[in-house]
Amino acid sequence: MEDKKYILEMIDICKNFPGVKALDKANLKVRAGTVHALMGENGAGKSTLMKCLFGVYIEDEGEIFIEGKKINFSNPKQAMENGVAMVHQELNQVLQRDVMENIWLGRFPGKMGVVDSKILFNETKRVLDELEIDINPRIKMGKLSVSQRQMVEIAKAVSYNAKILVLDEPTSSLTEEEVTHLFRIINKLRDRGCGIIYISHKMEEILQISDDVTIMRDGKWIDTIEAKNLTTDKIIKLMVGRDLGDRFPPKDNKPEEVILEVKNLTGMYQPSIVDASFELRKGEILGVAGLVGSKRTELLETIFGIAKHSSGEVILHGKKVDNSNSRKAIKNGFALLTEERRATGIFGQLSINFNSIIANLDGYSSKGVLNSKKMEEDTKWVIESMRVKTPSSKTAIKTLSGGNQQKVIIGRWLLTKPEILLLDEPTRGIDVGAKYEIYQLIIDLAKKGKGVIVVSSEMPELLGICDRILVMSNGRVAGVGDTKELTQEDIMTMAAKYI
Repeated sequence: MEDKKYILEMIDICKNFPGVKALDKANLKVRAGTVHALMGENGAGKSTLMKCLFGVYIEDEGEIFIEGKKINFSNPKQAMENGVAMVHQELNQVLQRDVMENIWLGRFPGKMGVVDSKILFNETKRVLDELEIDINPRIKMGKLSVSQRQMVEIAKAVSYNAKILVLDEPTSSLTEEEVTHLFRIINKLRDRGCGIIYISHKMEEILQISDDVTIMRDGKWIDTIEAKNLTTDKIIKLMVGRDLGDRFPPKDNKPEEVILEVKNLTGMYQPSIVDASFELRKGEILGVAGLVGSKRTELLETIFGIAKHSSGEVILHGKKVDNSNSRKAIKNGFALLTEERRATGIFGQLSINFNSIIANLDGYSSKGVLNSKKMEEDTKWVIESMRVKTPSSKTAIKTLSGGNQQKVIIGRWLLTKPEILLLDEPTRGIDVGAKYEIYQLIIDLAKKGKGVIVVSSEMPELLGICDRILVMSNGRVAGVGDTKELTQEDIMTMAAKYI
């Protein structure tokens, strides 16, 4: 490696939780003015290591040095004030407040408790302009897309003049154009001498943007290698400790007769879906592709009844169904796995047991009394059949890796015995090994006769596991094609059809 001093050194870091050794003498050394990728399967210890750096957790053993000075942050505020900023994958923002308030929260400019809104606006505009982010400082956060909110969070980190910036899955919700923009920002910060820790499961991105790559497995440091000396296959082998082989399981499901028809479905509140029509067969995996803003999520939410529709029909087994709310949709045999797992998928503070059975409470109730034995049996089934790695069913779900959280949610919905599974970004933020397991679960569900609809931003994923792909463009169905015949270029052409 080039002779550059380390801006960050984390040496022999250990962290234990009840029943789990999350970090076992983990190491990370980041050079100033470089992008350092941190890779590993979900549960490898990446997030725990970063939380030790950021003051969320206090390490049990080990030392942390920033620019050669030993530090010991006891909370994130201390970390940020000392030039360490972190953009989390799951965004924590006050959606009811505007952009500038979110960026400067806890450090508003002003005197005697009175906020100087002019300085607040100008400083926000300065940071956004510097990063070429075209967002109105006065717009409410709740009105922004996930990708725009992510850009605001990066602007907030930059506003602290961070020497060390941690980006956790920063491109999970970004279009190709937005990824290019993000990389421009990263390169600008790197040129200033910032040390950037980049956590991602996207191999192509890692090889494109990184200078160095550290790989972790089972809470341990495995190796640190210059990115120019790595290939995707070598990274995967180091991450999982074995050759993964094919990225996708064999597709041995066999689609049969049509079980679901969506006819001329239009959202009540525009912009939303417009006149969407398609069919889904029993045992089929139908992918939904499209650019950010194409209303892929809205399509699933309208079918499931979370979003209201002004016209159109949802027909199951030849009969029109009334999915006017999620409770009715569940009774009608539909299940929805949402895109933002932490915000709308899990009850983070509560146990795996609670998160497993919550969608099926009616199935455990007799004369107002819950059958706790049946609930425990079903939770055990979820843990065993989904292969969830956890010390116990009583463990809080937020302590699990992203992949294991996702498995619990899929298991939860399977307990409701659905016929139609609507999966929105089911592998978002999940490592390559856990992805394979989720793909296998999806294919197995199709083999059991379920109809599965999968929204994904990753075209190789859609082409790898789906039988057909429906492409959305600005709220409309732009086309449907067989994956054996479609190319990524075909999908992109359709995605731009109504823009």
